[in-house]
Amino acid sequence: MKKLPLILTIALAVAAFFFFDLGHYLNLDFLKANQAKFDQQYTESPLVTAAIFFGLYILVTGLSLPGAAIMTLAAGALFGLTTGLLLVSFASSIGATLAFLFSRLILRDSIQSRFSSQLSAINKGIEKEGAFYLFTLRLVPIFPFFVINLAMGVTPIKTWTFYWVSQLGMLAGTIVFVNAGTQLGQLESLSGVLSPSMLASFTLLGVFPLIAKKIIELLQSRKVYAGIKKPAKFDTNIVVIGAGSAGLVTSYIAAAVKAKVSLVEKNLMGGDCLNTGCVPSKALIRSARFVSDNKRCKEYGIEKSEVSFNFADVMNRVQDVIKTVEPHDSIERYTGLGVDCIQGAATILNPYEVVVNGEIITTRNIVIATGARPRMPAVKNIEAMNPLTSDNLWNIRELPKRLLVIGGGPIGCELSQCFARFGSEVSILLPDDRIMSREDEDVSSLVTERFQAEGVRILDNRKMREFIERNGEKILISEHNGQVEEIAFDQLLVAIGRQANIEGFGLENINVDIRENGTIDVNEYLQTRYPNIYACGDVAGPFQFTHAAAHQAWYAAVNALFGRFKKFKVDYSIIPAATFTDPEVARVGLNEQEAKAQNIAYEVTRFDLAELDRAIADNDAHGMVKILTVPGKDKILGATIAGPHSGELITEFVTAMKNGLGLNKVLGTIHIYPTLSEANKYVAGEWKRAHSPEKVLQWLEKFHRWQRADK
Repeated sequence: MKKLPLILTIALAVAAFFFFDLGHYLNLDFLKANQAKFDQQYTESPLVTAAIFFGLYILVTGLSLPGAAIMTLAAGALFGLTTGLLLVSFASSIGATLAFLFSRLILRDSIQSRFSSQLSAINKGIEKEGAFYLFTLRLVPIFPFFVINLAMGVTPIKTWTFYWVSQLGMLAGTIVFVNAGTQLGQLESLSGVLSPSMLASFTLLGVFPLIAKKIIELLQSRKVYAGIKKPAKFDTNIVVIGAGSAGLVTSYIAAAVKAKVSLVEKNLMGGDCLNTGCVPSKALIRSARFVSDNKRCKEYGIEKSEVSFNFADVMNRVQDVIKTVEPHDSIERYTGLGVDCIQGAATILNPYEVVVNGEIITTRNIVIATGARPRMPAVKNIEAMNPLTSDNLWNIRELPKRLLVIGGGPIGCELSQCFARFGSEVSILLPDDRIMSREDEDVSSLVTERFQAEGVRILDNRKMREFIERNGEKILISEHNGQVEEIAFDQLLVAIGRQANIEGFGLENINVDIRENGTIDVNEYLQTRYPNIYACGDVAGPFQFTHAAAHQAWYAAVNALFGRFKKFKVDYSIIPAATFTDPEVARVGLNEQEAKAQNIAYEVTRFDLAELDRAIADNDAHGMVKILTVPGKDKILGATIAGPHSGELITEFVTAMKNGLGLNKVLGTIHIYPTLSEANKYVAGEWKRAHSPEKVLQWLEKFHRWQRADK
């Protein structure tokens, strides 16, 4: 209530501006039509005219009204460059500060309290380097100045800091606009548009944002590299730390364009994907699928099919698969491609020097691709249980009788189903109410039903308290619905996600920023605070997929090598993902729960795989294809497929979205019969049927009736 008089005053002033159409006084036509009167007024009463202009400018900017840009041009036309610059520079800063204070007084408390968690990172950044952020926005106006004034008002930046940074940051742009206004003031006829001074002024107006951007980059670079000596020459163009997917692709691209690249790996080439992740898990899934298919032999008309196996042999096969794939990521292959592969631990000394095995390598760029490792929950005595993770699981040779899996994400679900199919009694412990919580509820339910049918026990809404060992038996003490319960098990598997590897290679020497989730903070070009140090893959996020790491690696390599000429922003718009359970779940773009959370309007179209001929023939007629589209249009917002070979089938929708193709194009594409891919065409047909032109069809029905009656 204390703020109400101020709010009403501002609202009435803004309403009056629009109600009385005062904006028509703030346009170029009015300025040119009345320039002679203004000139005469200024000649007769220079101080009064300047004071009135000064006050009006403060009022317009303080109330965030449209017209400040025209008034800046008018200042040049009426007062000339020097006087116009003084008037606009101070009036714009004072007006901006008033708008800033209005925003702070009226909006800050409510916005900060309502969005405190979302704004915490922004507040910390403003407190740390708010002046530089504001200066950047003022010099290179990414957003309109009035938006900056209002937005800064809800942050912790100090008022005096806001004023002097605005005064300094807007000065260069003010000079350009006022100077352009002086040329407008001299424009007597259309021929004057082509005068050298006029062309020069507006050329400067056009290129100023580019010049300002380069100035910002130079200032930022000088600030971050202060006190660091740049070598006179470099041993290599890029040092890549980590030979997982991101590091290998970065090195491959750099070598392909004939750059000198050093790839450093302290463990195994190929990283997690080859040695402990994608490759071994898919090999295990295939063996488990074979066992499951044999158990279902009667569904295929086979009376009896017996499978006997030794679990150790299964795990040995997994290692054989790794060894078969290994040459694709080997030192020999990459050396042959022109990459200098170095086995050893790298330590970054500064942005230009990396030491490996006691030898310092000078480099123009560094790419950090150190990956991630399994995350371990902070639960009492968990280490005493010798927990398995996706890293060390591949060393076991004895099948656990009772396996307790912590986590219901992709890794936990894939491995849970595998071990259940091999014969383990598997229990999945969840902190929330369902597995695969990032997927839509109907998709999660579909997988849950299959898991339960195969004997997987899902323990939802559990809170872990501690692990104990009693009479030689391992037990988890947990809490469920306020009741304490004990869960006995023989082996523990932890699969609650992965944390970035940011220790052990010298990040502390260069003070690189780390996000709250533990990943390295990079910009849209994958640069850290040092423009020549990049990070990609799991260590940078936001996705922890092998294919996403490879996708980022292209940008890291190209920006590092050619960024001085052209940099590319990473495109995260279309990143597919798959969970290789049975049924498989693959997705690209939005699903329903994400669309609702982001308040994005959508239509949903489904096709049930129970109606697909090939799925019926294969006895795999379970699952669905679900498409989200823009209401009334065939533009695809997202696709989810749950069923056999979903990871393969999703590619058609990835391609469609990447190339801007809608469901009409999918429907018009010939799909081989009988294949699973026909499901993609049929879901497009379902969409088409729901959007059939009823009026046209009614007229066609009349036309055909007339045709039948025509003699």
